[in-house]
Amino acid sequence: MNFSRLGIAVLLLTAFSAVDAQEGKTRDQVRAELAAAQRDGDLLAPGDSGLTLRELNPSRYPTRQAASVKTRAQAVAELQEARRNGDIVVGDTGLTQYEINPRNFPARAVAQGKTREQVRAELAEAIRSGDIVANGDSPGETLRELHPQRYATAVAHGDGQDRKVAVARN
Repeated sequence: MNFSRLGIAVLLLTAFSAVDAQEGKTRDQVRAELAAAQRDGDLLAPGDSGLTLRELNPSRYPTRQAASVKTRAQAVAELQEARRNGDIVVGDTGLTQYEINPRNFPARAVAQGKTREQVRAELAEAIRSGDIVANGDSPGETLRELHPQRYATAVAHGDGQDRKVAVARN
């Protein structure tokens, strides 16, 4: 039964590291957690699947009762509110009724956006500091990550306090 020994070893290592991090668990508590994990199928299955034994073989383990935190009246009230606001998803589209036909539902408040000047200032700062995403073969990397030599840090002495400012070298 290498499978059981492997599962127990993994759980014990996990439990012992948790004990180190959360001081206060006794051996008996750790043993009880191990027994509960074995009984409930919460141990990782062997191999690289990353699934628990319960996920691989749900019929071998007792069913879990999901505890409802809402009353039936609360759930019905939320459903009625969602219907009034058009928040019900339609079919396989992934769109809500409001997104499909917003005229049939009450108007929603729109968050205030940034001004044109704010956007321009942010763009200029991103270009200056190299925090703008680079084009080309390196998706998601910024210019500063690709060319650190161009964006060296320098100490600015403007207000009496030392602060680092990224300066672009040409």
